[in-house]
Amino acid sequence: MIEVVLNDRLGKKVRVKCNEDDTIGDLKKLAAAQLGTRPEKLQIKKWYTIYKDHITLEDYEIHDGMGLELNTYLFILSLACEFVAFAALTFLFNRRQFPTARIQGQ
Repeated sequence: MIEVVLNDRLGKKVRVKCNEDDTIGDLKKLAAAQLGTRPEKLQIKKWYTIYKDHITLEDYEIHDGMGLELNTYLFILSLACEFVAFAALTFLFNRRQFPTARIQGQ
């Protein structure tokens, strides 16, 4: 039995007890039960490596006391929406196709 620390970098740390032969999907289910959310919304990663659900903790060499990053798709989606809105405004600004008001008297 090992304990894995999941940190969402927004102030929440979750300690999950699991076995080394459990999969990342199992770890997500245990973390989701503590957080009160669905496991499909969670993403577990370390640096730039996003862990796949069907691979075991032992295969990823995750040991007792190891810390991993926890992202929720809600947070990722909100960042993506902000980026798309910024890109659309930048595109319109560069093409100068803003609706313009006519000045009376001209």
